[in-house]
Amino acid sequence: MEKPPVDPQNPWLELRRLTPARIALGRTGTSLPTRAQLDFQFAHAQARDAVHLPFDHAGLSAQLSERGRQSLLLHSAATDRNSYLQRPDLGRKLSEDSAKILRDYATAHPGGVDLAIVVADGLSALAVHRHTLPFLTRLEEQMSADGWSLAPVVLVEQGRVAVGDEIGQLLGAKMVVMLIGERPGLSSPDSLGLYFTYNPKVGLTDAYRNCISNVRLEGLSYGMAAHRLLYLMREACRRQLSGVNLKDEAQVQTLESDAGADMKGNFLLDPPTT
Repeated sequence: MEKPPVDPQNPWLELRRLTPARIALGRTGTSLPTRAQLDFQFAHAQARDAVHLPFDHAGLSAQLSERGRQSLLLHSAATDRNSYLQRPDLGRKLSEDSAKILRDYATAHPGGVDLAIVVADGLSALAVHRHTLPFLTRLEEQMSADGWSLAPVVLVEQGRVAVGDEIGQLLGAKMVVMLIGERPGLSSPDSLGLYFTYNPKVGLTDAYRNCISNVRLEGLSYGMAAHRLLYLMREACRRQLSGVNLKDEAQVQTLESDAGADMKGNFLLDPPTT
């Protein structure tokens, strides 16, 4: 299809075709055009809906069961959505009943595990509903050769990132990966975040975690996110750490490196010298 001509009076229109960012919206007098204003209101409504959408843990649990994966349903100390949004601290720890469930499980299955995968609604259950199963499929495909022992997938209602550390500690997990709905943006109400911690325990700060964000069809692909996460997990096992001291230097595909075969390092870094 032939590209529409670029308005010489507004060269920003060419950039607008390449990004969902709100640029080159035009104006009517001193205001936005009606269409741009309606688009903004629609995106804002989508973001609000994503924040308040209930977590369909039953549906996700059923999908996991169809794939042969056991799951455990837990709840944070935030009793409902309002308390979750107003008291972030309550979302960072488990309720007493949920903590007991994990302690009982750990007693019945002593010895710990290599990896615990935690899924929490966070600030966008929509992201979790859309991307958890496709991402886990790609992750399990890539890590099948590592032979790591896995805990049941833990589903957490009203959970925040730090609750994964408590879950990992109670399960005796060497590593924990938290899949959580990120704060919705006006062009991304369904962005999934991945938070990885080696040797998880209660009280760790964000400095001990690695984050891979914007996992979705319009952002970071499932395959690339799984590739980067697997790199971090392998390096964490080798170096016994995670967080700010563990950099993402996974091989990535570039146009200049023959499909990435000879390019080692983050794409933001300079290529290696020969």
